[in-house]
Amino acid sequence: MEKIELLKMVDHTLLSVTATETDIRTVCDDGIKYNCATVCIPGTHIKFAADYVSGKLPICTVVGFPLGYSPTEVKCFEAECAIKNGASEVDMVANICRIKEQRYDDVLADIIAVKRAIGNHTLKVIIETCLLTEQEKIRMCEIVSASGANYIKTSTGFSTAGATREDIALFAKHITGGVKIKAAGGIRSFEDAEEFVKLGATRLGTSALVKLMKSEQLGAY
Repeated sequence: MEKIELLKMVDHTLLSVTATETDIRTVCDDGIKYNCATVCIPGTHIKFAADYVSGKLPICTVVGFPLGYSPTEVKCFEAECAIKNGASEVDMVANICRIKEQRYDDVLADIIAVKRAIGNHTLKVIIETCLLTEQEKIRMCEIVSASGANYIKTSTGFSTAGATREDIALFAKHITGGVKIKAAGGIRSFEDAEEFVKLGATRLGTSALVKLMKSEQLGAY
């Protein structure tokens, strides 16, 4: 698969706690240059980024991040603020505490509420696969499929591991209702990205691919 086609699937991501507006400007410039799907950035920078890109690139952000145990009302408020400030996509962290307690009705209600808060905007649900058993992952495929969310996503990138090929294959086997797959965390090469896409991912959360592309182009001069 051509690298330029893979870059179109990338949420070019910068979620560092030290990210400055200068950093955000660079990420946005790169996202536009390489025709990325979105830039995924902290909520505090959404309005700046949206004004800066002026419609040239969708803005994505995260809510309930990175631990997922914020009350539903807080996640909804975060999501509403994000959309108001110019985001068009929201990646929310599912409530891992409730998953571990098998309180799946609460987990589903949490996701439904955030989806309702953002309306027709894209919602991706991060289930943090590295913390879940296989049965919990399967159950979350069912819950996300029933929730109205648009994507199931592997990882925050802030826990013990990121996306694995096994998890993407598991998602592809168990999601229904048109839910799509986002692989995130640990995607370090175009070869990794292509593998995930072949297994069923249609969105990739990473900063590495743009950096690799810039390095290759610089080396060509």
